[in-house]
Amino acid sequence: MAHGESSGGALLEISDLRAGIEDKQILKGIDLSIDPGEIHAIMGRNGSGKTTAANIIMGHPDFEVESGRVMLSGEDLLELETWERAREGVFLSFQYPQAVPGLQVGNFLRKSVASIRGEEAAKGADFRNELNDAMDTLNIPRSFLSRYVNDGFSGGEKKRFEILQLLLLKPRLAILDETDSGLDIDGIKTVAAGVNAAVRGTESAALIITHYSRILEHVKPDKVHVLIDGRIVISGGPELATELEDNGYDWIEERAEAEGVA
Repeated sequence: MAHGESSGGALLEISDLRAGIEDKQILKGIDLSIDPGEIHAIMGRNGSGKTTAANIIMGHPDFEVESGRVMLSGEDLLELETWERAREGVFLSFQYPQAVPGLQVGNFLRKSVASIRGEEAAKGADFRNELNDAMDTLNIPRSFLSRYVNDGFSGGEKKRFEILQLLLLKPRLAILDETDSGLDIDGIKTVAAGVNAAVRGTESAALIITHYSRILEHVKPDKVHVLIDGRIVISGGPELATELEDNGYDWIEERAEAEGVA
């Protein structure tokens, strides 16, 4: 199911999710709901469980779910293999994308769109127009298409390429794991424009995982959730990200401990 399709209600519904790796519990009861057209952000220190949450939603085989549910438009993602989740419209932007020497970007994009959206979506003038529009949005030159996937790419080029895939694949749920890391301010603005173009005014949604408020200043998420020691201890609007940037996490940890949340 791509843009324009909706089952009503929340697009992503996570309920009491407890999960970990190698007998170590990392997520300790996560509840999260995202509606179509919304962008949410998860912030937290290193080791708080942010990337684990992304991997669990996508279906990384190294992580084990102890209990809870992860529903996408009413369908239980935990019952699906990783590739089935991708077919159902879950997209994960990797923190460290792998290089694939010998595979040209243009061919990769066409085959990816054919696999996820169908053969017809990857053919003819419509695909070329979509590709050109997406590349213009991200300030990517046409010469980029003849390069090999992530081979010799700078950090900024890798992140732009991830967002280019997002714009072309049109997933229902985009999970962006530290997409802003290593980007200068122009790169952050460009990536943010791509995320907004992919989600705002559509039936899709995005979950941004980040340490910093910089990208959120341009995306303006509907909600910001703070993850500490495997639990969401506070949620708020975009102003919460700014407060974290100014004051750090100590005050949230102290408050969570006082309330018995952390």
